[in-house]
Amino acid sequence: MLKTLRRIASTGIVSEDSPEADAALRLRRDLHERILSIIGRALCIRHVDAGSCNGCELELHALNNPLYNIEGLGIRFVASPRHADLLLVTGPVARHMEAALLRTFQAIPDPKLVVAIGDCGCTGGVFGESYASCGRVSNVIPVDVEVPGCPPSPTRLIQGILAAVVTRHDAA
Repeated sequence: MLKTLRRIASTGIVSEDSPEADAALRLRRDLHERILSIIGRALCIRHVDAGSCNGCELELHALNNPLYNIEGLGIRFVASPRHADLLLVTGPVARHMEAALLRTFQAIPDPKLVVAIGDCGCTGGVFGESYASCGRVSNVIPVDVEVPGCPPSPTRLIQGILAAVVTRHDAA
């Protein structure tokens, strides 16, 4: 035991150099600061499922997991359209959801942003326009950004949300 302690004392502390800062952490911080500089607070999103198959919703839920951590960017989902800055709409607009989507859109304070998610929200998808479907979201309300895909990945969703924020900033 004494021999081991002498060896430890003569060797000193041996450790690795500290790792370099992760560039992704810097990117997240820069994005958060940019959102705060444009909006002045957290970006609040209201999501409306206008008749989708729930594929896009699964990808939206992934935004809140630890990998994507959308709240770390200063973006959060809210329950009331009166607290929202941005409206995310998934699915083709079913006829029975048309009035609800319009009321939600009207309840969001100006300036409001609308992002259509998925092929169904952008083009009507396989449902198109029929007696039961109004088709694409832009047939019912004005859309600022469309994020195609069936379903789009969480990364593409974040890109679409950030594109809408930048669109608002450039328009102002």
